[in-house]
Amino acid sequence: MMGMKDLWKNKAGSIALGGLISVLFTMSAGNVKAVENTDTLAVSGMNEISNLPPLTDSVCSLLPFINDTLCVINDQTNSLQPFMNALKELREGKDTVVNIIHLGDSHIQAGYLSGQTMRMLQTSFGNAGRGWIAPFRLSKANEPSDYFISSNIREWTAGRCIQSTPKCPWGIGGIGIQTSAPEIDFNLIIAPNNGAGYSFNKVLLYRDRNAMPMAPSSHHYDSITALSWGEQFCEDIVVDTFMTTNLLDTFRLKSIGIDKDHIRTNKTQSNRYYGFMLMNGSPGILYHAIGVNGARYVDYTNRSYIRQLALLKPSLLIVSLGTNEAYGRNFSKAQFCSQVDALIRLVKEELPETALLITTPAESYKRTYKNKKRYYVRNDNISQVADAISAYTREQGVACWDLFSITGGYNSCKKWLDAGMFGR
Repeated sequence: MMGMKDLWKNKAGSIALGGLISVLFTMSAGNVKAVENTDTLAVSGMNEISNLPPLTDSVCSLLPFINDTLCVINDQTNSLQPFMNALKELREGKDTVVNIIHLGDSHIQAGYLSGQTMRMLQTSFGNAGRGWIAPFRLSKANEPSDYFISSNIREWTAGRCIQSTPKCPWGIGGIGIQTSAPEIDFNLIIAPNNGAGYSFNKVLLYRDRNAMPMAPSSHHYDSITALSWGEQFCEDIVVDTFMTTNLLDTFRLKSIGIDKDHIRTNKTQSNRYYGFMLMNGSPGILYHAIGVNGARYVDYTNRSYIRQLALLKPSLLIVSLGTNEAYGRNFSKAQFCSQVDALIRLVKEELPETALLITTPAESYKRTYKNKKRYYVRNDNISQVADAISAYTREQGVACWDLFSITGGYNSCKKWLDAGMFGR
């Protein structure tokens, strides 16, 4: 597949995402009015906390093929209003954390789109931490560039939500890793440059209840203020919690072989881990980017999984899927609509208080072969996917951000390619 990987690495991508950031808040009916002759917005009755920058509704791009006028969120039923209210409280200085989950495919796993969105929201409404991080590199997959997770164990068995028969169970992050090694350690590292601003003082480890729990390595002992093991999260998943006095950029955990009752466990059993959550104790946005390469709507349509997401108490769930469905050999628009509906109905049942925003995918190329030579051709199915999502969200009263149209719509991939802004 050939897609807009570089879109999220450059200024143009950041500008295109400005609509997803500023409009999220400034569209709030009855609370926002434009300030004459300025780009900032004044919110009636709001006493903004001084350390946050003024808001703006300015959306513009230097690229002629980006349609800035379409960079808005379509929400005819004001379904995002509860989320807007939560943002308003943050701007007013309320000491609270607003959780956002961004569910998607490789674009989210790589952290380009989701990473820009996370940083821009946190700049406007406060940074509560890096949120969910998954051990992608340990599972032999790519990881976002703002953190590293390493281990003394080189070979892990990995299960993913996209597998018809997962090699091991998967959890919140759409993956799970397991090993029967008797001694395990994890090193959590915030990248010096790309991870700037994501130092943390609270770590949550999500693991199987029968997996060996973890404890901070000895050089962290003096900074630990609280820790707990084996707190029930859901079904067979428990959480180990570690809190420190100071903000840290690195944290090392070592297996200790005890359960929550401090009984020695069998170190030869399979030890399964799902991921971590990093927080800093500040109010603001905690953004959980959850993406798996190759993921489709059907891969997340699992009631037990959606119930796990619900336990994170998200104020907003963003769903960015549809690209991989468009690469199927026998793509059916009707079948795709049914798959979208199945996931969204499940989400509404299990997360009734969570605002929902669905995005359409940008256009892309697909690989084909002729006379044993490889070619890239425009994927006609992407436009059908975008049309289906747009129509579905209008019919169901769900908010939609139409990335397909914003980035130029039909045949836009050639313009991006000619501009040198497409990645393989």
